[in-house]
Amino acid sequence: MEILMVSAELGQHARVSAAADSVSALAKALRQQGHSVTLALPRYPSFEGSGLLLARRLSPLVIEPGVEVTVLDGQLASGVALVLFDAPAFAEARPIFGEPGTPEGEADGARSALLCRAAVAFVRERKIQGRAVDVVHLHDWAAAPVAALLARDGSPPTVLTIHSYGERTFALDGLGLLGDVVHEARARVNGAVSPLRLGLLHAGAVTAVSPGFARELESEPPFRLLRSPILGVLDGLDYSIWNPATDVALESRFDAHDPSNKGRSKTALLRTFELELEVERPLLAVLLGSSDPEGTRVVRRALPRLLDHDLAILVAGARDPETLEELEEMKAEYRGDFAVFPSTDDAAFRRLLAGSDFVLTARRRVPSPLEELAAARYGALPIAFASGGTLDAVVDADAALETGTGFLYDELGEEALLGAVRRALSAYTHPRFDALRRRVLRRDVGWDRPAHR
Repeated sequence: MEILMVSAELGQHARVSAAADSVSALAKALRQQGHSVTLALPRYPSFEGSGLLLARRLSPLVIEPGVEVTVLDGQLASGVALVLFDAPAFAEARPIFGEPGTPEGEADGARSALLCRAAVAFVRERKIQGRAVDVVHLHDWAAAPVAALLARDGSPPTVLTIHSYGERTFALDGLGLLGDVVHEARARVNGAVSPLRLGLLHAGAVTAVSPGFARELESEPPFRLLRSPILGVLDGLDYSIWNPATDVALESRFDAHDPSNKGRSKTALLRTFELELEVERPLLAVLLGSSDPEGTRVVRRALPRLLDHDLAILVAGARDPETLEELEEMKAEYRGDFAVFPSTDDAAFRRLLAGSDFVLTARRRVPSPLEELAAARYGALPIAFASGGTLDAVVDADAALETGTGFLYDELGEEALLGAVRRALSAYTHPRFDALRRRVLRRDVGWDRPAHR
């Protein structure tokens, strides 16, 4: 099958959200299953900066009289074909996700429209060349209008995948390049046009990145337009990257059959961050990078009380100055028990997971629980708020540790969070804890099954 995927972000080349990794990994998995996969994106300067070799086509792709894009062809290491659309609108060193209400954010409407028109022109060109696309897979609002544009051709069928909450709207003139599809009354929100709704109205199928997320979306206003339920398919991890048995970034590799070398990764973390070298003491990684402001506030209030327990804590992903200042003060106060993990590098993040016994997250809305899946993949049991996609990734462990894959709390509050951590610490001393960790390590959280769906 010939599959074209249209997205505004991709892997490490143009990453704004978890969608970037999802698009990259899914494309690779589909190719491994025998499909021919092409990824179409704007050409950002970051692509060349990442070392990709690109070939510029001699003839531009004409969108309409006076509007054209240059096409560059490339190939990812996975063998997936890459098509980049080059135009002055894409020359900024950022993907199509500016802050709403800012000049950059308002410019995203025109950039999205250009991406969509270029993708449609590419599909039509392939058909003329005798290499017709069988299905077009669109990712999030920036690519969603492609479904409305292709609906007029009658083919190929389109699938729209939703990766995140929220809806962007733009003035009519900001999306002028889309033509008269913007006059669809059901795509209007307070006089502005929603690219997402244009996709929802015309896509052949709509999917979300987890079943729990799909259930939550169905109550949101844009998704009430749908005639069929949203299909929730849980994201997976790319095992060529997320694999503690082969990961060269780790101090020592391990797997479910022999997780003992996980202790060497833990020792390395304790030494690096000058924590007490007590390997038998539980190490808790707290991930604030994806936390919403509410979750961050809950964690900040809970941290001093967590440190009343016999454990070491590493906090990663904090960004705002106020939180960082508070964490540095705690680091001085709780020296040897508390440290701040500064890196956002993927390899460093995997080392954090490999050395941790537990990973704590705190966010109310969870489209794709990739952090929880990654933690489990590296033998760090997740402690998470029971919401959205988290419920698809984490099964709350029972007191005897005979079932479950982590620890859930059902209120995003300090007491509930503390209760879940205490249950995890109690489990750490249970005779069946090693069996629980092995069970978590054996879970299949790869892309094979999601890609088949």
